[in-house]
Amino acid sequence: MSTSLYNRLRTKEMISPERTGSTRSFTGEEKREGLAHDKYREVKNRIQLKLVEEMDSKTFLYSRQIPEEDKQRIRAKINELLRQESDVPPLDRAGVAESLFTEITGYGPIQPLLDDPEITEVMVNNPRQVYVERRGKIEPTDVSFRDDAQVFQLIEKIVTPIGRHIDESSPMVDARLPDGSRVNAVIPPLALKGPCITIRKFAKDPYHMDDLVSFGTVNQKIALFLSAAVRAKLNVLISGGTGTGKTTFLNVLSSYIPEDERIVTIEDAAELQLQQDHVVPMEVRPPNLEGQGEINIRQLVKNSLRMRPDRIIVGEVRTGEALDMLQAMNTGHDGCMTTVHANSPRDALSRLETMVMMAGMELPSRAIREQVAAALDLVVQLSRLKDGTRKVVNVSEIQGMEGDVIVMQDIFKFHTTGMDGKGYVTGEFQGAGIRPRVYQKMQDAGTDLPPDVFSAA
Repeated sequence: MSTSLYNRLRTKEMISPERTGSTRSFTGEEKREGLAHDKYREVKNRIQLKLVEEMDSKTFLYSRQIPEEDKQRIRAKINELLRQESDVPPLDRAGVAESLFTEITGYGPIQPLLDDPEITEVMVNNPRQVYVERRGKIEPTDVSFRDDAQVFQLIEKIVTPIGRHIDESSPMVDARLPDGSRVNAVIPPLALKGPCITIRKFAKDPYHMDDLVSFGTVNQKIALFLSAAVRAKLNVLISGGTGTGKTTFLNVLSSYIPEDERIVTIEDAAELQLQQDHVVPMEVRPPNLEGQGEINIRQLVKNSLRMRPDRIIVGEVRTGEALDMLQAMNTGHDGCMTTVHANSPRDALSRLETMVMMAGMELPSRAIREQVAAALDLVVQLSRLKDGTRKVVNVSEIQGMEGDVIVMQDIFKFHTTGMDGKGYVTGEFQGAGIRPRVYQKMQDAGTDLPPDVFSAA
């Protein structure tokens, strides 16, 4: 972060009424309320400010892996500055020093939220307003930042080590934490109330299918079927809305890819945590400060075809790369998987058709639908229900074309029956009672899947 930009954030110039049309500012009472959860927050803020002024801020602001000798220097300086604070009794100093050290060497005031395994999302709306998602429900926290500059420091600490940048000319950025957690940040002038951060956390230990069964996301029959589908190299599209767990589910399915296959993954920000050894992860490159050098997903998909892949996994298709992905599936690259934002399996196919048109190819709708029908085998639809739980609500098979329409058949479906006394959605997974056409492909691939998996009972 440039010194001038840092100073402007410190003086609130970037969110002044002249820039945003807003007269919003925090009163002294609001600031006291925001700090009430931590009686030593003001002391911590003073010490952090002194550390920035007295030490090389790059030592702990922009580095993810702080050398042990620098950690010792920071810890010693914290203890020295704490001894000068008469507001902190000697008995409390050790606890305050440890809390402050964790914040500085970690990710500031939100570090405890990132460490909490029950929290799946952290949302910093402004320095005094931080929300989290816990068990599928959004709730406020009593965490606060000192000012806009401290939030901006955190953004810089996240994006700088992975070669991303954010400034007034490029005020939005997508990044990731070392554990794969997804980060989006927006700063003024786009964010009117100050820098904003959204972090979608990933589990420290990747989930397995047994975990999803225990969570109620799928049942045992769906788990058996999908694991066999991946081993049989079926092309799978995972569909769902925001926050439904598409990437997590893609990660789980990818664990069934055999160890002897070469996997190429393509993502906006690398999030997949594949456990196989023979994996080539690729990540898009944003344009530099001069607006040059951008490498997008479509270019990476095209390049991956020259890398002798057994499997191509695209984190999410959003635009014209859908055409290249379908072409890959139709030219011998079986077993590909990707995700798409859509509210139903039929909606997912419609979105794919729209995205193919975005590639700039003037193809008739029927030709596009034929490509989709020939390329895809399964659509797995995920949904986040009213109680915050995530379910696989449809597993649908693509059966071909009838006229100008793609024919789909549900293999499994989640049927909702109501709500229980605790506010949780009740229901059951139901099979269609018929064997899908892809069952023959599974048998040809040598998968041992019992026919009663598809029973309606």
